[in-house]
Amino acid sequence: MTQVTASPAPHAGVRLSVVIPSYNEEENVIPLAEEVIATLRDLPGGYELILVDDASTDKTASVIRQLEAQYPTVRGVFHRVNAGQSAAVASGFQAARGEWVGTLDGDGQNDPADLPGMLALAEKQGVDCVTGVRAKRQDTWLRKFSSRVANGYRNWITGDKVSDSGCGVRVAKRSALREVPVFNGLHRFLPTLLRGQGFTVIETAVNHRERMRGVSKYGVHNRLWRGIRDCFGVRWYLARAVRSNRL
Repeated sequence: MTQVTASPAPHAGVRLSVVIPSYNEEENVIPLAEEVIATLRDLPGGYELILVDDASTDKTASVIRQLEAQYPTVRGVFHRVNAGQSAAVASGFQAARGEWVGTLDGDGQNDPADLPGMLALAEKQGVDCVTGVRAKRQDTWLRKFSSRVANGYRNWITGDKVSDSGCGVRVAKRSALREVPVFNGLHRFLPTLLRGQGFTVIETAVNHRERMRGVSKYGVHNRLWRGIRDCFGVRWYLARAVRSNRL
């Protein structure tokens, strides 16, 4: 089990919790956090920003503690061992107090300005989750090609239709996230897992930006075989969920 420490919640009952997992992103934490704060400062119902440090070896954790001291809406969650992005996302979900939970990647390529519109769309349409589709990806051709292949493969194996499973911008009901199984790969399959549990998921186009600071922590090779294995695990899980619903 991943050991974590978390700062106490300043208050409960906020409308939106924003979860950002980070590993060795000391250069991105402050600019991204301040973007979120500026974007959501006047959000009706209030918000909280949960920054999850996945046992970084740089100054990410200390930067998060500085932000906690400066902004009352910022909370830090700190892994004692590096457990991966999915575990960091799951720790953020567990710490969240909002009716809705939004996610962003910690590299700054996701645009926080998309979150209010996604939240409004979810409430207007009466759905459980809105997941982003990067309309104009600011990545290398290799990453875009590998993502296209991976999306097609995941949809083929799982039987789902997700246009951009690698997009980190999502808004979902916290009550729905409680039923999602936690495993290494969760963040890539979240829309499919929610649908498998009977929740409604829709897609919307979102902005995508170039990485301005730091370097990517993963590539094509270090996620290929794990992704293939996860697809079969998710297919088994979905088949089991369908059988359970029929009983």
